[in-house]
Amino acid sequence: MNSTRPLSALGHRAILITGGCGFIGCNLANALAERGRSVIVFDSLEREGSRENALWLKSRHGERVEIKQGDVRDMDATRSQVKRAAAVMHLAGQVAVTTSLDHPIDDFEINARGTLNVLEAVREESHETPVVFASTNKVYGRVLGEDEVRREDRRYVPVQDQHRHGISENFALDFHSPYGCSKGTADQYVHDYARVYGLRAVVLRMSCIYGPRQFGTEDQGWIAHFFLQSLRAREITIYGDGYQVRDALHVDDAVAAWLAVLDQIDSSRGEIFNLGGGPDNSVSLRELLDLMSRMDRDPLRVSYCGWRAGDQPWYVSDTSKLRHRTGWSPRVPLADGLRSLDGWLASRFAVQPQSGMLAEARP
Repeated sequence: MNSTRPLSALGHRAILITGGCGFIGCNLANALAERGRSVIVFDSLEREGSRENALWLKSRHGERVEIKQGDVRDMDATRSQVKRAAAVMHLAGQVAVTTSLDHPIDDFEINARGTLNVLEAVREESHETPVVFASTNKVYGRVLGEDEVRREDRRYVPVQDQHRHGISENFALDFHSPYGCSKGTADQYVHDYARVYGLRAVVLRMSCIYGPRQFGTEDQGWIAHFFLQSLRAREITIYGDGYQVRDALHVDDAVAAWLAVLDQIDSSRGEIFNLGGGPDNSVSLRELLDLMSRMDRDPLRVSYCGWRAGDQPWYVSDTSKLRHRTGWSPRVPLADGLRSLDGWLASRFAVQPQSGMLAEARP
């Protein structure tokens, strides 16, 4: 799909990416800059890896990418960047369920109030400025209960065939955890501002994005976290029994979807789309460990703990609506995507033999 022509229709102003030094944000900023767009990255720079991602963007694109440190909870700072933007890609957020359980007020202020600040800034400055919002599959809650899935080899599968193609956007919302509530609130505000105020706004409900420049932790970015633990020769902790399933989407495919929606904002405005790898790229935690074990690495150390609040035994996105509306579809097979992540981590980090600690790799 050609992204250059539609993006040029936005004029010469920069595209604003909130949270643009995060994993998905920096990959999106890189792709836009490679297409010749000026980009404003608005980021608090508090998350691990964000400052490094900022330096990476500047080293690749220089003045084409402008880094502005700030917080979407600050209305004045948010408004000052929105008024400069041809479009807003809103990815800033608190991203971990576990953090939301410990700090629910902060979680709400960042995810819900921060998003409302972005929407109000756009409404005040220009109704024509497109807004694309990073929502989450967590708005659907647990999706299927224990009696609605069954074991099949190394994974859970739905009992009912109607779910085999994934969960569609018509599935009932059921917010679990403070994170699900805050992101669900933001999700519905974006949708309603498109409906009530006529904003050119789109919601993308994302599922398990992975790939280069992801500094995964136990709380968020689990695929990268598993690879990092393996690289450190440290134990990987599985919460639950490991048969739970997610659909994984490589970040290159995620970026392509964001650009496809922005390209076709007039036909996509007001819509909600699921964004994930779909059934063809679904994987259980145990299956991922199996794939990792076959990738020429030392034996994995694995332990098991109880289920965590809000965890889903099975979630796979039905992305057919996005595919039919924009022509987008995933192009990176899971095995190839995992190799790209593994290769980036290996080049980014080195292991000090005696300590098992990670150190920055030197050329």
